[in-house]
Amino acid sequence: MGLGGAGWRSVGSKAHRWGCRWGCLRLRGFSSAALPSHMEAPTLQSVGFIGLGNMGSHMARNLINAGYRVSVHDVNENAMKKFSDDGIPTKRSPLEVSESSDVVITMLPSSAHVLDVYSGGNGLLGNGGRLGPWLYIDSSTVDPQTSRKISMDISRCRLKEKKGYAEKPMMLDAPVSGGVPAAEAGTLTFMVGGLEEAYVAAKPLLLAMGKKLIYCGGAGNGSAAKICNNMAMAISMLGVSEAFALGQNLGIKASTLTDIFNCSSARCWSSDTYNPVPGVLEGVPSSRNYDGGFTSKLMAKDLDLAMASASGVGYKCPMGSGALNIYQKLCEEGCDAKDFSCAFRHYYTGKDEK
Repeated sequence: MGLGGAGWRSVGSKAHRWGCRWGCLRLRGFSSAALPSHMEAPTLQSVGFIGLGNMGSHMARNLINAGYRVSVHDVNENAMKKFSDDGIPTKRSPLEVSESSDVVITMLPSSAHVLDVYSGGNGLLGNGGRLGPWLYIDSSTVDPQTSRKISMDISRCRLKEKKGYAEKPMMLDAPVSGGVPAAEAGTLTFMVGGLEEAYVAAKPLLLAMGKKLIYCGGAGNGSAAKICNNMAMAISMLGVSEAFALGQNLGIKASTLTDIFNCSSARCWSSDTYNPVPGVLEGVPSSRNYDGGFTSKLMAKDLDLAMASASGVGYKCPMGSGALNIYQKLCEEGCDAKDFSCAFRHYYTGKDEK
């Protein structure tokens, strides 16, 4: 989904910003200082991709189309068959993926799935602490604590053999924004946390799947940015939906309010790009009975991550908490598979534009 710009302090102040625990991880990979000419950059050519759902399948296809040697794994045999039918190597476990890859990318539904794929039986890190891939990129939407735990676990491992100037394996948390259409078109936005040197090295790989990369700082900061973005997106959608429904009850057409919002201070993505009122904007979920898009179930999951993370640092988010309650209620009432913009109709009882 949409992402506004963000500013970040220079890499030189990392340890002060994140605290020593995360800032000091910078010292455990490779230096950004000038390297001797005989030292080569670690290769990105062999890529393992785990998680072939609505997003991951398109991301993996874009890597293949860009010329990378890709092998894939998913617990869903049917998802893997679509790749094996096209001659793409499929692997039986995450560990098997890692054994043939320079880089591994994961795109999974939840924190529990991510922890299992990395640290569970036959997981990516299940080779006695000696790893083949030099870089791991997790594009799942998870809580920052999960990203930081896995990053720390990886930093304690060793490479089976040195890969260019990478002396130790590294991880980037790189969740995405843009949804399925952007995944298919290769125009995703990546919010990236981890070592800046690893981010710079991974840019060509990420740009094969997206068009905008934003470096967010140390380990877990990409995941933090993602859940903050989605919390703001939920609150915005609910605010716009509430205003449209009020306008209808006051006798103002939603299309008229949309014209006003979009040229005034209420303008936002939820109004001008992803309008929730059926009949106002073509090509969005509200124009097809809220099918497709970003489901209410996923929005509830992301809001739950945001609230749990807020609780972990003792911060109160009253609007985020209210948004979570609304999306949980929508899921309980059978709207879990509907796009999250369905709140306009199914929570605020808004009407279609005639």
